[in-house]
Amino acid sequence: MTARDEETCIDLLRHGEPVGGRRYRGQVDDALSEKGWEQMWDAIGADPQWQQIISSPLLRCSAFAASLAESLALPVHMEPRFREVGFGDWEGKTRDELDRQDPGQTARFYQDPVNHRPSGAEPLGEFTGRVQAAFDEMLEQFTGQSVLVVAHAGVIRVILAYALDMPFASMYRISVPGAGISRITTHRERGFNFIAHGNRR
Repeated sequence: MTARDEETCIDLLRHGEPVGGRRYRGQVDDALSEKGWEQMWDAIGADPQWQQIISSPLLRCSAFAASLAESLALPVHMEPRFREVGFGDWEGKTRDELDRQDPGQTARFYQDPVNHRPSGAEPLGEFTGRVQAAFDEMLEQFTGQSVLVVAHAGVIRVILAYALDMPFASMYRISVPGAGISRITTHRERGFNFIAHGNRR
């Protein structure tokens, strides 16, 4: 059996709590809080079996990924296309702040993320396209291996929607908890299987 015939296992780990708490960060580069670091270490469990670690380059992902990779004596690959979606004028603001400015605007976004995007936000098609392209290349490069991806809620939603053949406009219906792990597997002949979502150990 060649590597191409084997199953590839992908664990998707969302970052923990950043400094400053919950807000629309997008590409604002806040670090993890102390609580966020604790959440991330708790999430991986006592005996991780990954062979590769891929991370968004933003600090709330990359600092932990680098520390984990060092502890496991594994390589870490920074993938810029796994950055969170750019939220434009919403960057750095809380949901309450935004809805005080324009009541209902966040609800309209979640109901229709194509036509009700924040001003200056990255178009949904561009975001999903870059994440999907990076994911496909990752699968080609690491076929048959166990891979950890440390990324953001939006990136994880894109990957799950892609694996499940969901419309990307519906991906915000997927709740992605902080420091939660979702698992999918893929095989050249059988395709994707959705194994677990949002697990916290």
